[in-house]
Amino acid sequence: MTREEFQRWTEKGPRLLDGATGSYLRTRGMPAAGVCTELWAYEHPDVVADMQRAYADAGSDIIYAPTFGANRITLGGMKLEDRLEELNRVLVKRTKETVGSRVLVAGDLSTTGQALEPYGTMTYDVLLDVYREQIRLIAEAGADLLVAETLLSADEAMVICDAAREVCGLPVLISFTCEGDGSLYFGGNVYEAAAAVEAMGASAVGVNCSVGPDQLEAVMVGLCEAVSVPVMAKPNAGMPAITEKGEAVYSMKEEEFARHLERLHRRGAVLLGGCCGTTPDYIREVKRRLQEMPEV
Repeated sequence: MTREEFQRWTEKGPRLLDGATGSYLRTRGMPAAGVCTELWAYEHPDVVADMQRAYADAGSDIIYAPTFGANRITLGGMKLEDRLEELNRVLVKRTKETVGSRVLVAGDLSTTGQALEPYGTMTYDVLLDVYREQIRLIAEAGADLLVAETLLSADEAMVICDAAREVCGLPVLISFTCEGDGSLYFGGNVYEAAAAVEAMGASAVGVNCSVGPDQLEAVMVGLCEAVSVPVMAKPNAGMPAITEKGEAVYSMKEEEFARHLERLHRRGAVLLGGCCGTTPDYIREVKRRLQEMPEV
């Protein structure tokens, strides 16, 4: 898919992203800690395929391949850097084979968690190489577009945009994680960051994770004022409560979540989905509400 094709596709109405991957897989047996999600997904293809088909059945238009942390730095922290090429290629190809005839498949990227100089020790050149490597593998495996999500700063998002531009012509969707007031965790705010990555060629910008949809209305309004590309919202199912076993339990049920996402769409969000705590039932309810709502 080209950037121009993506733009025309989003102009036809709201488009649904998928819901959570990690929290969903934990309900299907993945340990909550001490495991590489990407390797677990690789080793449990039937579970992942069931999840992806369920999201497609629920109405998702874009489904993320489970390549979120499959970059050299993150994998290296678990001594799995030698599996980088295999994980990215196979997880994208399997996703294409499972649901690629029904939805667009996004190659998923995320933060390495290491701040760039002068705020941290990571250099631009090293981070550029890391993302170029992963993006090349994802693109060669047949992804329709790229999604970089849960980003902590404008700097790393801009490196991803640079890397993608050098490697391929796929649309790049940039999604930050922020506080309810739009503040980013590594400094600055999501509005300035969104404008910066739009100028660098991002095809959509938005937010995911960190907070529930009830805290994002002002953020959506601010983003729509800051950029001209489509705005995306992929929030958690409310704020979690942590059990005695250390498990996160999310408070917001499907109907309430969908009601808030309808409000975010009314505030300008075009790409809508769910992050931690959401399931195919959440996406199904969002789709139902969007279909039944009167014209914005």
